[in-house]
This record gives sequence, C-alpha cells and structure tokens, in this order.
Amino acid sequence: MKKSKKKVYVGLSADILHKGHINILKKANTFGDVYVGLLTDQAIASYKNIPYLDFEKRRVVIENIKYVKKVIPQKTLDYVENLNLIKPDYVVHGDDWKYGVQKKTRERVIKALKKWSGKLIEPKYTKNISSTLIKKEMNNIIASPDNRVSRLKRLMNSKNIVRILESHNSLTGLIIEKINLAKNNKKLEFDGMWSSSLTDSATKGLPDNSSLSFSARISSLNDMMDVTTKPLVFDADNGGQIEHLPFLVRSLERSGTSAIIMEDKVGLKKNSLFKNQTGTKQDKPKLFAKKIKKICNARKSQDFMVIARIESFIVGKGLKDALHRAEIYSKAGADAILIHSKEKTPAEIFSFAREFRKSRNYIPLVSVPSTYSKVYEKDLIKNGFKLVIYANQLLRSAYPAMQNTAKTILKNKRAFEADKKIIPIKEIINLIKND
Repeated sequence: MKKSKKKVYVGLSADILHKGHINILKKANTFGDVYVGLLTDQAIASYKNIPYLDFEKRRVVIENIKYVKKVIPQKTLDYVENLNLIKPDYVVHGDDWKYGVQKKTRERVIKALKKWSGKLIEPKYTKNISSTLIKKEMNNIIASPDNRVSRLKRLMNSKNIVRILESHNSLTGLIIEKINLAKNNKKLEFDGMWSSSLTDSATKGLPDNSSLSFSARISSLNDMMDVTTKPLVFDADNGGQIEHLPFLVRSLERSGTSAIIMEDKVGLKKNSLFKNQTGTKQDKPKLFAKKIKKICNARKSQDFMVIARIESFIVGKGLKDALHRAEIYSKAGADAILIHSKEKTPAEIFSFAREFRKSRNYIPLVSVPSTYSKVYEKDLIKNGFKLVIYANQLLRSAYPAMQNTAKTILKNKRAFEADKKIIPIKEIINLIKND
C-alpha cells in the first residue's frame, strides 16, 4: 500500500512571481504535496492596493508550477481557516514574517499547528531581490491608462467600501498616492482621487458654474495622472451637450480615468450645497437617461464606469422622485448611483438606500458626505454604499493654512515665525523626488 505524502501549506499573494516565491515552493515540495493558499483580491485589498492580476489569472499561473499540488483560495490574511480545513503537516513561509505586521499572523499559525502537531518551516528570506525595483516596474504597469481604467471597478468588487479623496493638482495627487497609516494591524489609505469641478475651478480663480472648460480640466487631470497610479473619478457636472459626450469620454479613457459622474440638473450650474436652489432645474429623467446611454455606447472599455448623480433631494422633490429616476438611470446603463444631499445628517440618503435596495440590490451606491460629515464609513457600508467621496477637504484645509502663513509674514515682516507652521523644504523634495 502506497504511503500518502504529507501536506504542506504555503500562503501567497503572487501578484509578481519572482525567484523568492519559487525558492519557497521548491523547498516546500521537499516535505510533501504543496497546497498554496492564494490570497483573494478581497484579502489583498484589505491591506494594500488590489493586485495587478486578478485571482483567476494568478491561480492559473500558480497551479501550473511543477512544485504545486493544489491551489485553494485564502479569503483573509489569517491562515487559520484554511489550516483547520486541510490540517497540513507543515507550513512553509520565509523568515521575514518574524517581525512587522505579519508577526501576529505567524503566532496564530503556530498556535493552530499545535492542535495536530504540525510544524512551521521558515527558510531564509531570498536575498538579492530588489523589492524597490519590482515595485517601480509594477507602478509603471499599473499606471498605464488601459490598466488604470479598470482598477476602480475591481476595487468596488473587492472592498466593503472604496475611499476616494479630492485632488486638484499633482501635489494633492501625490499626497493621496503616498499617505497611509496603520491601525489595528491594517494599512489604511485612500483608494483613488476625485477630480472635482468645484476645486478645479477654485484653484483657477473661477466660479463653480462650468466656467472652466473640460479641455482645461483634462489638462490638469493629465498632470495628476503622470505622477500617480491610483484610479481617478471625474466630476462632469451635467455633462454639457449630449453631442459632445463621446469626445469627453474618449479623452477621459485615454488619460486612464476610471469613472465619470454626471448630475441630472440642467441650465447654468449652481453648486448643490448652496441653500438657495431657486431656479435650479432637473433634467427630464428620460432625457438624462439618453446622456447615460450616449456615454455607455461611446466608451471603449466596459470597465469605464458611468455614475448617475441624482439631485432630487437637493431641489426638494423628495424620495419618490429620486427612486423613480434611479430606476430609469439604472435601466439606461448607469453602473452606480450617487444620491446627493445637503442635509446635516445622512437620514434621507439612508432612506433612499433602503428603498432602492428592494429592487436594485446589485447596483453600487455612492455617497458624498460634505454636509453630513459625522457619518462613519461603517454606517455607509451597513446601508449599502460602496463608494465614498471626500470631495473638497484638501482644498478647504489648504486655503486657511496658506492665508494664515501669508498673514504671519505680513505681520512680522519676515518668514521666521511662519517657519514654525510649515513643513521643511526637505519634506516637499522627498514627496516629489524621482523614485
């Protein structure tokens, strides 16, 4: 009777397969049949950007490596669920996880293995692999327009909620690209950028009434795209003339933009957060639906998202009108619905979400909590929202800071006192240096 081989478990994300991975798999194979716990897109997205290759593409690659017996999904960063399922004799992992964010995961693996006398094998970390160079090459691939377009939709399929922050120039784009913090052993960061007509106009000294042309806005957008890799969502106001929409869509796709948001108002634009909306008119639902269809037909990639922004609450038409429009816009091809509100609480957008979910549960909802800023992301998730846009906070924080610095220099007739309130030049240089 043939003796069955021992089971060996290896956890991998394997977005880029390098010799370090092969060394681990080769080593694992000497102990028995290798079962690879391949992290799902959702698992990877919980601590960093979604992988360049989706799960199925990575699975095909790994299961065709000669050292691998079987590939199984690992749905979280924690190994324990899979370990309890297959009860491996060995877990093989490089010794680099003894320290840092993976330390607790390692401890849980050791604890789980003790239940059936399993053993942890930790080969030395493979040297002479430049993670910096790999990351740089990956960023070049990710930042290409064709690849960038699809990333927002993939993020929305992989995360509980996608977090977007306003960017109005290349510097703010770099801030969004690089800023992150660790909390409860998780990496928190923004998933993408919002190109807002309000902040784009303000930085040019123009009113938020569509004075700034789409051409001028796309020029600024391209500057941001040159120094970032994350997806961008474009605020198109009401989209302008329906005949011009195909040209706008083509320009956005060429830049790598992931989504366009278009609002169902007509006439001279008035910012939706103004209390006085006298004279503001919504488009007829069927006419606005034609705009949605026009964009859907014009886009080259189905990954380019069309998001319909409903202004019913803004103009005082209420829940029934908003739901009616959402149904029409969804049927016209909208990939997501942004329900807007200028109230100080999210009560009316939550009421919309509850009713909308009864008929169109699969269509993502978008929130812009500029006025109801006390709402937590966990509550948005609970109510069915998949995308949250922090639409103007960077500009609103920058303006008073710059005013204060200017006043300080005027008051003291020198810059020394202002130095205490601003970052060193070195930090700016490090932010924009060529990696």
